[in-house]
Amino acid sequence: MDVEMRPVRSIKPYENNPRSNDTAVTAVVASIRAFGFRQPIVVDECDVIIVGHTRYRAALELGLTEVPVHVARGLTPEQARAYRLADNQTATLATWDDDRLAHELVALQSADFDLSLTGFPEDELLRHLTAPPTEPTGDPDDVPEPPADPVTRPGDLWLLGRHRLLCGDATKPDDLARLLPDGPAHTLLTDPPYNVAYSGKTADALTIANDDMSAEQYRTFLASALGTALRHLSPGGAFYVWHADLAGLDVRLACASAGLTVRQCLVWVKSALVLGRQDYQWRHEPCLYGWADGAPHTWLSDRAQTTVLEFDKPARNADHPTPKPVALFEYLLQNSCPKGGVVLDPFAGSGTTLVAAEQTGRTAALVELDPRYCDVIVSRFESRTGKSAERIAA
Repeated sequence: MDVEMRPVRSIKPYENNPRSNDTAVTAVVASIRAFGFRQPIVVDECDVIIVGHTRYRAALELGLTEVPVHVARGLTPEQARAYRLADNQTATLATWDDDRLAHELVALQSADFDLSLTGFPEDELLRHLTAPPTEPTGDPDDVPEPPADPVTRPGDLWLLGRHRLLCGDATKPDDLARLLPDGPAHTLLTDPPYNVAYSGKTADALTIANDDMSAEQYRTFLASALGTALRHLSPGGAFYVWHADLAGLDVRLACASAGLTVRQCLVWVKSALVLGRQDYQWRHEPCLYGWADGAPHTWLSDRAQTTVLEFDKPARNADHPTPKPVALFEYLLQNSCPKGGVVLDPFAGSGTTLVAAEQTGRTAALVELDPRYCDVIVSRFESRTGKSAERIAA
């Protein structure tokens, strides 16, 4: 296709142009300023515009003296008239894939790109970035039975609507880069292995990988995973790291080694005790809270919140060793992750972060080492949303 630069004043708009473009000119002006004049105006052999009336008006408003032009030679007057209509009408036939559109918008938002340059009105951007809460039936804390023979294989990537799940290793930078190809997450929310050799209570109980190491091994492992996650967390992005109180010192040392500055310790007070062999039965779990250095941190709530988090335990939790209620994770996301933002969980477990993100209009990026847990997460997503997950084999 031949394209040449021509004086703006040498081309003429079609007098009977049936397409009203008054409301589009401002957006096209902004687009040309941001990206340049990338699409030529198409004219007939008499220099009358066939395609590009809005770009022509934008060029005039910008004060351009020349514009790229393609002359559509050899068209009959009828063909030129039909082409003019078809170019406008065929553009209206395509529809948006809302999940993929939201993914693209979130990626631009993560890069601090001016979303107004996409041409979407502000109310539409908000609608796409703030997915409507799902309205599934059943208990959001229900966790399906783990399969004996999982579909997932190490290295598989699952696309769960706008969310992503990688069966991989949280300590490997390449795995995190594959999970987050479009930029950093806004929030880190994770429940790492507690290093207490904990397992579920049913015959098919899930056990947690990397949960029975020496203190030194555990600190090294956790520091590696958290350090890798930090490199994919936006400056000022909040982090929440759950842990067992018995491993509190090791987790704090790991955070320090990873470059995470702990600002506060939150305490989840459970609605019922966890029966064990200690003199005082456990009825709480701590969570270290802070944010990545380099920018003011994100806080979306008021100043009435406290370090004590009172949420009921999940009613059914026998299959997963250390379950957290979805409502608890929703609360944390609503405090620290903007609507439409990305939350990273490098120890996804049974997928509580995913369910909380889905129900609050955030996007989850998950890593889980165990294929059985990955299948649990996929099953949980599909049963909660009615959507089908897409597996990209390793």
